[in-house]
Amino acid sequence: FLADDKLEGRRTGTKGEQLASQYIVQQFEKNGLTPKGDNGGYLQPFEINEGKEILSSSFLIIDGEHLKVDKDFFPFSWSVDGKGEAVASPSLHESGGAWLWDIKEMLTENEKSPHFDLMAAIRSKEKDAAKKGATALIIFNSGNKDAAVKYDGKDRSAASAIPVIWLQKRMAGKIAKDPSHMMDINFKVEQGEKTRKGYNVVGYISNNAASTIIIGAHFDHLGYGEDHNSRSTELPAIHNGADDNASGTAALLELSRILKKEGNRHNNYLFVAFSGEELGLFGSKYYTEHPTISFTDVNYMINMDMVGRYNDSSKAITIGGFGTSPSWSTLLYEKKPAFTIKVDSSGTGPSDHTSFYRKDIPVLFFFTGLHNDYHKPSDDFEKINYEGELMIVKYITRLIDRSSKSPKLAFTKTREQQTTTSARFTVSMGIMPDYTFSGGGVKVDGVSEGKAAQKAGLKAGDIVVKLGDFNVSSVESYMQALSKFKKGDATKVKVKRGAEELVFDINF
Repeated sequence: FLADDKLEGRRTGTKGEQLASQYIVQQFEKNGLTPKGDNGGYLQPFEINEGKEILSSSFLIIDGEHLKVDKDFFPFSWSVDGKGEAVASPSLHESGGAWLWDIKEMLTENEKSPHFDLMAAIRSKEKDAAKKGATALIIFNSGNKDAAVKYDGKDRSAASAIPVIWLQKRMAGKIAKDPSHMMDINFKVEQGEKTRKGYNVVGYISNNAASTIIIGAHFDHLGYGEDHNSRSTELPAIHNGADDNASGTAALLELSRILKKEGNRHNNYLFVAFSGEELGLFGSKYYTEHPTISFTDVNYMINMDMVGRYNDSSKAITIGGFGTSPSWSTLLYEKKPAFTIKVDSSGTGPSDHTSFYRKDIPVLFFFTGLHNDYHKPSDDFEKINYEGELMIVKYITRLIDRSSKSPKLAFTKTREQQTTTSARFTVSMGIMPDYTFSGGGVKVDGVSEGKAAQKAGLKAGDIVVKLGDFNVSSVESYMQALSKFKKGDATKVKVKRGAEELVFDINF
């Protein structure tokens, strides 16, 4: 059901996600779980702020031609709203109400400069234009060198003083043909916050026990690939996510049935199906910030993400979080093992257990491995190893039984792992970005032991706003800034810590 085409890939905030959440609610009810979401129900809604979006009221008309948003033009996300009329030409780009600025020469001059920051140059020009009385700055590139400028709704840079608009290649070529031509320009720029709502589904089994075990899995997936996290080159296409993570959700439902019917009574059990995981652990982070039970009595958390591709040849599974409690070294292993266990010590990684590890809760992360269908439309139900998944479900019930004979598990900190799969840079500061942060800069969710950021003095909660010469306004701009450095480089990093701005020396 979860990986059926009619759910259209279970993208957070869509009808498909709602259908999936309704199904999970029905299964929790059927299995006898008590609602533990908000307002006495199973659902816990949360909002995802995706940054800004261009409103449909925006327009740009040049010499009577109505241009199309995105295809022909777009305002920068940090552009102030505004409207106006002007007569302008590129050859007189610093006269009149609107300035038309061709950046072709600037790109050529700085082609080989590793420290050139196009966005900083644009912001400098915008300030100069506003100071000299311009009502708008319209930028284009008539050269062959690609400026790689795109609309970035997640850029939280300070708002400009005047509207700043980018013209796409088609219009750039048209205007450059006759730079002295005076053009009639009419424009309106309006942007708004882009949000969508996701839903965690939360159920509870109370045995009036002193200890509670949290079991979780995310049920959202990629939809048609709209969020640019697909590995497919042929989009749009439905990403059913049978292994990622209908498999973990199915295991969650089956464990809720088993533990209600015949589970160890020494524990209470909290079951959470998370949404927003594919966008950056939104659902699990929200739950840990707004828990519906007290975490004081929580013993540990089990997360299942991609448990549907057990390999009958290698007979191995990976269990992450091994280092989050000294007890795992005795609890994980059985005298007659059903499979080979490969352990990963880290309490963090690209899945929802990370959010609970951040709250000093021991975690385990069950995973049967990556495969070629990962984040592709080909991750379908017929490729699931159902018997293999059942072995994992049964193993988890035995593990819970074993842990119930032990006192409450002690928590230990571990090394940090990347929580994102994208790596376009050769150096790392060793911070975990908070992907749910909607302010300017990159908020530090965690700092890796022994890495550059910790050595420099950065702490969780700091907001990185500048790295070297490069301003940081979003996770994307942070990654672009990192890509400018190589191993052995030294630079400075500016952070906001509360009301203070601090600058640290950092060595990669």
